Amino acid sequence: IIRYKRNSTKCPVQHHSKPISKIYFSFILLLLIFTPRVDSSWWHIRALGARVICDNIPGLVNKQRQLCQHHPELMQSIGEGAKEWIRECQHQFRHHRWNCSTLDRDHTVFGRVMLRSSREAAFVYAISSAGVVYAITRACSQGALTSCNCDSDKRGRARDNRGNFDWVGCSDNINYGIKFATSFVDAREKMVKDARALMNLHNNRCGRMAVKRFMKLECKCHGVSGSCSLRTCWLAMSDFRRTGDYLRKKYNRAIEVTMNQDGTGFMVADKDFKGSTKNELVYIENSPDYCLMDRTAGSLGTAGRVCNKSSRGTDGCEVMCCGRGYDTMRVKRVTKCECKFKWCCAVECNHCEDMVDVHTCKPHKRPDWLDIT
Repeated sequence: IIRYKRNSTKCPVQHHSKPISKIYFSFILLLLIFTPRVDSSWWHIRALGARVICDNIPGLVNKQRQLCQHHPELMQSIGEGAKEWIRECQHQFRHHRWNCSTLDRDHTVFGRVMLRSSREAAFVYAISSAGVVYAITRACSQGALTSCNCDSDKRGRARDNRGNFDWVGCSDNINYGIKFATSFVDAREKMVKDARALMNLHNNRCGRMAVKRFMKLECKCHGVSGSCSLRTCWLAMSDFRRTGDYLRKKYNRAIEVTMNQDGTGFMVADKDFKGSTKNELVYIENSPDYCLMDRTAGSLGTAGRVCNKSSRGTDGCEVMCCGRGYDTMRVKRVTKCECKFKWCCAVECNHCEDMVDVHTCKPHKRPDWLDIT
């Protein structure tokens, strides 16, 4: 096990949803006032309790605040879901210069990097919207919410390409999750008529549809000797990782667009593009290279990031370090080894130690370039 702290990825910090002191509240309020405004401040739900969010975060528009006040239990689910989709974002980009880093004590969560209408912003809006759908739908099925439960439409007999089956059990209520996510997540963008708002709405929808795309029919067979003369089925969401993988592929082929003249939609920047943008992520501005720390662009740079010396991909030292070179240090690695099954029912392992090389990106040679402001 290697524990290495110089990687710039920061995991979301969990806070207990307990009443906070006046001093702590004043500190949070000052933090919110003097932090650069990013539209989707609802992302901060992952860090604060529902009561504090509804009453005090200035980033929520009236509709979001009302939904928050009327459905505090849903806000708790959204908060848990936010931690999940942020972890998934960091997993998908763990080997990239921009690695979905979060900022502690920052209600924008990602900082100024989201101010740019880039493909990274497109991915974050899509996966955050997907995360809300996933969290609410799961909470419905688990009986954690009073406002919804299992999908009541999945009753009686139905048919698929394998024949007839009977609906049983608790089918995930994906339509309720999508409906609430649309109302809550899209509320701010629907108040603004500009290119960024249209971009956010489009990518939010792509994220929601990505969750629905991976709904699956799960069935059990009944009959003599497994004849499957009768099937009972229910509809279930797939693991959120599948949604993350799907949106990551969408990120790779995201389409650059510009706003059309009447301000109601997009035009593809590439005039030779043939196809539809309906189910694709879209962006308006090119991304920075994320090589150097640049506070105006929200880039943390790659100095100190761990890289793979033998890889030619995005995690390789040449790409990750932007040609600056890398440092190598020998560290002790502890792993489980010589594992044996012990009756009954455990596995016993020894702990083996060996020395491995860890490569980290060098900072830029000119110190005055490290912090461009």
